[in-house]
Amino acid sequence: MANKVEICGVNTASLPRYKDKEMYEMLVAIKAGDMKVREEFIRGNLRLVLSVIQKFSGRGENPDDLFQVGCVGLIKALDNFDMSHGVKFSTYAVPMIIGEVRRYLRDNNSIRVSRSMRDLAYKALTAKEKLGKSLQREATVEEVAKELEVKKEDVVLALDSIQDPISLFEPVFNDDGDPIYVMDQIRDMKNTDVRWIENLSLSEAMKKLSPREQHILTMRFFEGKTQMEVADEIAISQAQVSRLEKNALSYMKKYV
Repeated sequence: MANKVEICGVNTASLPRYKDKEMYEMLVAIKAGDMKVREEFIRGNLRLVLSVIQKFSGRGENPDDLFQVGCVGLIKALDNFDMSHGVKFSTYAVPMIIGEVRRYLRDNNSIRVSRSMRDLAYKALTAKEKLGKSLQREATVEEVAKELEVKKEDVVLALDSIQDPISLFEPVFNDDGDPIYVMDQIRDMKNTDVRWIENLSLSEAMKKLSPREQHILTMRFFEGKTQMEVADEIAISQAQVSRLEKNALSYMKKYV
């Protein structure tokens, strides 16, 4: 099998495919308590799990772990699926699988969020959904905060804390085939052209100093040593170090 992909010991090329009619008949049997059909149905929908976890590739997570978590979401979807609503199983299952994977990524994120913060975020999401239904529009942060009787700032912080981090190299959109990344949309307030010119000027000014003065300034301002430490290293007094340092800085200020 040239297109064989194995994940968690499952050969994806051998997974069965079922038509909508077959799926419906299997669901009826499952609701009637047929466990054998239940196992076949889950196996027949593992491709659905694979398609979902592909959306989370590139996060450094083990695909086998994501697949297992996705399977938990699939089983939860099957257990809670209500056939009377008249929707396809996949339509209901995909959000359940995505939610399960996101919860896993959130709980195993290197950025640790306290449980109280996560609990507040989930309460805020629930309150937002509830208010949206009653108001017939999206609820504001102020309205959610009032509903939960907490500060607006706490709601904002809690909701921000559960957002999935994204890579600076995440493509935002393509411009004539050339991807535009997140980092291309972020302004660097530190390494500006002015800062670059200043660094270049300082570097050129340093070259005008004597080797001894260069050595002293390097130890003082790049290595973080005290004047006493510099004095001990080059075998002169602390007063001499202070005088040489001041003279060198004074000259550099005039040059820059």
